[in-house]
Amino acid sequence: MRMRRILGLALAAATLAGMSAVGAVSAGAASSPNITRDECTAAGGQVTARPYAGYLCTLPDGTTQAVT
Repeated sequence: MRMRRILGLALAAATLAGMSAVGAVSAGAASSPNITRDECTAAGGQVTARPYAGYLCTLPDGTTQAVT
């Protein structure tokens, strides 16, 4: 009985640690780098306004980034 409890606790700790690592990686991947207006125009991009969402930089290759 004691061995089962120890294995259960070890499994719970490993699962929690794995979920924390996945959450941290997902949060890092979800955030995109912002660009300034000057950097956007210097790269040949166009700054456009989005209603209720701020400004967006559209670069010549078709990618978009939020403007800070």
